Amino acid sequence: MRDGEKRLDAAELGEALGERATLLQFSSAFCAPCRATRRVLAEVTAMVPGVAHVEIDAEQHLDLVRRLDILKTPTVLVLDADGRIVRRAAGQPRKADVIAALGEAV
Repeated sequence: MRDGEKRLDAAELGEALGERATLLQFSSAFCAPCRATRRVLAEVTAMVPGVAHVEIDAEQHLDLVRRLDILKTPTVLVLDADGRIVRRAAGQPRKADVIAALGEAV
């Protein structure tokens, strides 16, 4: 199943999806790039109305990690309003890249 065919909902994420898009971040406890990624995504969600940031601890959600083929942290998935995965990036993203990826979701 390709990413675009995978759909996530609020029950799986433990938080509501964004009205327009959701930035889903998989993190782990001792990951310094995860903290930097959290800051970048928080800045973007503050700038773009209707976009939510949801952070998931990869170690506590291994079933979801396996299902979505998350291989490292941080990994960020961009979900559209319906919870479909439209983009994925591993590693610490740049703010400009996150904003560009959101363009595909909204």
